[in-house]
Amino acid sequence: MATNTASLVEVDRLIHEPSRSLTLAVLASVKEADFLYLQNDTGLTKGNLTVHLSKLEEAGYIAIEKTYRGKIPRTICRITPEGKQAFDEYQQQLQQFVEATSVFT
Repeated sequence: MATNTASLVEVDRLIHEPSRSLTLAVLASVKEADFLYLQNDTGLTKGNLTVHLSKLEEAGYIAIEKTYRGKIPRTICRITPEGKQAFDEYQQQLQQFVEATSVFT
């Protein structure tokens, strides 16, 4: 069992946090998303979303662009190629874990 379930131990802990994995899932499905779209889609508060976006940006998983629409600030987020690869690997590891442990149910 240990060798079959090892994939869960090796997951990227930064992505494994539910709010960040949800944010990456949203960003992986669109070309880009502004802050309000992400906030609405994830259900996170402004403060929580800001913290999680900062951590994902520091890791190089997303790119954040701050612009203005007229006088209104606008924050645009995009998943980076590194972020897409890390998220794909994370999904594969979770799938391997589910398959390895399905024999127990």
